[in-house]
Amino acid sequence: MSELEKEILLLLQNTENEHLEFKKAETSFEFKELVKYCCALANENGGKMILGVTDKPPRKITGTAAFENPERTKIGLLERLHLRITIQEYSIEGKRVLIVDVPPRPIGMPVQYKGVYWMRAGESLVPMSPDQLKRIFDEAGPDISAEICNKANIDDLDSQAIENFRRLWQKKSGNRNLENLTPQQLLEDAELTIEGQISYAALILLGTPKALSKYLAQAEIIFEYRSSESSVQYQQRKEFRKGIFLCFDELWDTINLRNDIQHYQDGLFVWDIPTFNERIIREAVLNAISHRDYRLPGSVFIRQFPKKLEVVSPGGLPAGVTLENILNRQFPRNRRIAEVFSKCGLVERSGQGMNLIYESCIKESKSIPDFTGTDDYQVSLTLNGEVQDIRFLKFLEKIGQETLASFKVEDLILMDAIHRGQKFEDNLKGQLSPLIDK
Repeated sequence: MSELEKEILLLLQNTENEHLEFKKAETSFEFKELVKYCCALANENGGKMILGVTDKPPRKITGTAAFENPERTKIGLLERLHLRITIQEYSIEGKRVLIVDVPPRPIGMPVQYKGVYWMRAGESLVPMSPDQLKRIFDEAGPDISAEICNKANIDDLDSQAIENFRRLWQKKSGNRNLENLTPQQLLEDAELTIEGQISYAALILLGTPKALSKYLAQAEIIFEYRSSESSVQYQQRKEFRKGIFLCFDELWDTINLRNDIQHYQDGLFVWDIPTFNERIIREAVLNAISHRDYRLPGSVFIRQFPKKLEVVSPGGLPAGVTLENILNRQFPRNRRIAEVFSKCGLVERSGQGMNLIYESCIKESKSIPDFTGTDDYQVSLTLNGEVQDIRFLKFLEKIGQETLASFKVEDLILMDAIHRGQKFEDNLKGQLSPLIDK
């Protein structure tokens, strides 16, 4: 008997609890039941579910015919729970056993399936109670952006910024009634004010320069341009200390002034690829605004060079998010701001912004995002704008846009690693190796 078999047999002697579940599942097991159990295990800070074993002691290995394609099952679980759950097949005493390993939920984020947050209660699954949910939500600390700035009033918000917000919200929602709302009612409906009181989110998004200087001076973006990476002195510097809905387009226009077009020709076909993809840059900036820690005094810095751009924001990664799970864990530190961006169609509420950045970089044959310099006190994102390999662009063209649209970000990352002739984990410098089984 192998050491692995001994370890598994030893595991079978344990008592069922909130971290360990046994199911006979000799012929089959309902997928939706598997999803619910995985949801409950995640909410109990992770655990294992073992199929092919009787649940009553003394346990016997019966084997299981459930989930003949574990990889497909893993994908289905990821789509429903947004957790990277592993499923391993073993042959124990000549019988097939499946071990489903469920990671813990992110800090402050309970996991739900079809609107229900499941948990264990004895041998049953039950919905979490409101007080249990509140305890989990409170783990990550308060949403600073939703708190009230007691000294601020409606005059501290810029009227043009409010109208810019109204226009974007109406365009995204198609709700013409937004045209007729007073500014006060518009802000109340967007939860940027609470009973007329101004939230910090309202100041960050709509505040006048004077109001931000007075109440939240760190809510600014500082842009610097350097003509070379070795240059210590910047050639241009602009400070954007005003509501995001006043300066967001101006910031992009500033970056776009030095946005060279890279030309590549293959026969009669010509690729014109901007060094800085507008959608990627906007997404990176919105991420910094949504996720930075406004309790810290630093500003968001954007440093542009001829071929790369850095976005550095105060505060480390949000609770529960690491460089290893950054593509499948979403947790906006400033939820109220993220909700407003979602209302306006600036970001996806599903939190797929980082996926978009990775996908776009790979499809343009550029280096994947670089998080070198990220630590407990800041997030540093570097986007390299230079096209790396024209042959890869030709390869993607042959695949076709319709086929590429069906690829998941993990597929593109793996394909990018293969074309560079690198091992997957080397290509990602250890950042994202858990995303795909090598």
